Amino acid sequence: MQGKVVVLTGGTSGIGEAAALKLAKAGARLVLVARDASRAEATLKRLQKVSPGTTPASAHTAHFADLSLVAETQRVAREIAAAEPRIDVLINNAGLICARRQVTAEGYELTFATNHLAYFVLTHGLLGRMLASAPARVVNTASEVHRGAKLDFSDLQSEHGYSGFGVYAKSKLANILFTGELARRLAGHGVTANSLHPGVVASRFGVPREGQGGDPSSARFLAAHGISPEEGAETIVYLASSADAAQATGQYFNQCRAVTPSHEARDQAVAEKLWEESERLGGIEYELRG
Repeated sequence: MQGKVVVLTGGTSGIGEAAALKLAKAGARLVLVARDASRAEATLKRLQKVSPGTTPASAHTAHFADLSLVAETQRVAREIAAAEPRIDVLINNAGLICARRQVTAEGYELTFATNHLAYFVLTHGLLGRMLASAPARVVNTASEVHRGAKLDFSDLQSEHGYSGFGVYAKSKLANILFTGELARRLAGHGVTANSLHPGVVASRFGVPREGQGGDPSSARFLAAHGISPEEGAETIVYLASSADAAQATGQYFNQCRAVTPSHEARDQAVAEKLWEESERLGGIEYELRG
């Protein structure tokens, strides 16, 4: 990864920070997308410690945005694209779970906006840089909880019968559907796209932050039963850096192995419909039409 530029969301704690540290040790330069300036500064200091000899031109950096907001996600994508001549890897990892339904200032359900729309919109904003930097990779953190979930296109904002875990599972299904459709549209362009299950990880996931999200029962379960963030980061790092994964695209990985996701996650008609709805909700249009 020497000299490679990696853009990473959700990189100031948990599996995101663990992945950032591993990639920095391998020589990558990290560009973090974060909400909290103090947490980002602490992570940048940790990254600097594992990257001896880093020059100002190769220093790790952070950009700040609320990824639950489409406008903020578009803005930070423009900022990063303007600042970075090349992007070798984009890791969409930031996410949350909400015990009760919350709505963003833009009117979208918070879990859907953060866990899916942010992936979709940020990737769109940085895709030009990745295409110009090919070969490049998109890595999307999903989850095994997608199994059994189905999208209801008449209620994507979960206004009816809200369940925190159920809505989270749908957002992870959306991650896999998006990844598969992105890979299909990127075929032959030198940019791969894969999703993954990191495992059940003991981290800050589920802990309420800045008045947003949170599911204390999930947080307690993960703290008691989860694997370490370092273990959870292994598949992210594998997909971002391994030569073995260089040609893989449109696949879903668990423990660094490609596995078959649910039937719903492999439904191309559903993926295409989600893509169209995401373009509409995000106010964007991908040039790649598939």
